[in-house]
Amino acid sequence: MEFQKFNFHPHVAAGVKAAGYATPTPIQQQAIPPAMQGRDVMGLAQTGTGKTAAFVLPVLDRLIQGPRGRVRALIIAPTRELAEQIHQSVRSLGKETRLHSVTVYGGVSFNLQAEKLKRGAEIVIACPGRLLDHITQRTIKLTDLEILVLDEADRMFDMGFLPDIRKIMKHVPAKRQTLMFSATMPNDIRRLAHEVLQDPVTIQIDHTAPADTVAHALYPVGQHLKTPLLLDLLRETGTGSVLVFTRTKHRAKRVAAQLLRAGYRSASLQGNLSQNRRQAALNGFKTGTYQILVATDIAARGIDVSSISHVINYDMPDTTDAYTHRIGRTGRASRTGDAFTFVTREDEIMVRSIERVLGEKVERRLLEGFDYEKPASHPDTEPASQSMPPHRSQKRDSAPKVWSFGKKRR
Repeated sequence: MEFQKFNFHPHVAAGVKAAGYATPTPIQQQAIPPAMQGRDVMGLAQTGTGKTAAFVLPVLDRLIQGPRGRVRALIIAPTRELAEQIHQSVRSLGKETRLHSVTVYGGVSFNLQAEKLKRGAEIVIACPGRLLDHITQRTIKLTDLEILVLDEADRMFDMGFLPDIRKIMKHVPAKRQTLMFSATMPNDIRRLAHEVLQDPVTIQIDHTAPADTVAHALYPVGQHLKTPLLLDLLRETGTGSVLVFTRTKHRAKRVAAQLLRAGYRSASLQGNLSQNRRQAALNGFKTGTYQILVATDIAARGIDVSSISHVINYDMPDTTDAYTHRIGRTGRASRTGDAFTFVTREDEIMVRSIERVLGEKVERRLLEGFDYEKPASHPDTEPASQSMPPHRSQKRDSAPKVWSFGKKRR
């Protein structure tokens, strides 16, 4: 199937062609037709499968005809980075339509956003908290809303936005089209879907497990040796762009600084940064200025870099869903990728949970020559770097509790 089969308006089709889109992904192929017919859609698909275009294109195609200068489509996203990513997709795919979009999120000037809204826009891409501020201050009107999109609904739930979403729903017209997308379907999101969707078309695209374009491995290591292991692993692994996940924003900042001191072009993406610094880190990672980006789960929402070669879980995620989201950052757009996860003894329950989701055992690896017995100099410290000879990553079938994991790339 090709994109021309959707019969988009010529100005929308021009944006598709300019973006280089040829063959739709499965979520696009199944979600776009009912969305263009005006049906409510519940789309379940993992990160990196093309969900953004699956709702942006039907929105553009509907809004290109009709009144201008009023908010007719509202897209709600959990983070500023994701809102900006969607905004860029709207601008790219809709550059021939003369439709205008405005982003609304915290951390930047409220008054500047209010001024842009006053000048008129057909599409608003917003984070829940700041959107409620604008609703309260009456700087946005939603009475003409035709389409509501909830993107990454499960992440909004994880971030505590569900009460805000329910408040927003009281201010949007009951007669509307609603498109809802999520990588997973926990019970709270299932209940929300029943509240906001009317007779929806439900589309499910292998949302329970990471893509099979990703090869995985576990690296058992003591907490105090994670940074030295990370440095040695990077030295001995051919990598492109690398995304490193930590559990806390303070650790993300510290690990990025340690990598920088070791000579790597690295930056952190975490909640303590101003919006300008967050955007600079993200842009630098996209353009290759930074080879390594160290991020927390929440800060990493909205990273859309198709060339990420490795995702490294410096810390094990808290849930299997979070693992799926993280790993979805590599192996995108038909490329292959690698996912390395550092595990401590405390992580073995989560490892078994991930194995159940994957339906396969996980391969455990040791780094040949690495000193796993080195004691911690202090319980809460991690060495910034170590002068070690080069090592080669080696699978050791004789190591205790070795797991064979996943689908290997050939």
